[in-house]
Amino acid sequence: MTSFWLFLSKVFKWTFGFFETFGNVLNWILFTVCCVMFIYWCYVLVVGLGGNKDKDYFSPTEGKNPYYDPEIYKKEG
Repeated sequence: MTSFWLFLSKVFKWTFGFFETFGNVLNWILFTVCCVMFIYWCYVLVVGLGGNKDKDYFSPTEGKNPYYDPEIYKKEG
């Protein structure tokens, strides 16, 4: 019976080591993926808005949906 418990303790020690190593590997993989996504996000922002390109932006809805329309909200009285 003692050999069974010794075997079980070795299995537990191995699984804890495995999960610790797997956690480290998974952590680095996720860190790398997040870094790549952040760099891509920065690239999209710089390419899309860099070099004063935001000044050339044309809004297709500008003036069509104003926050205040004097014809709708005219003061009656």
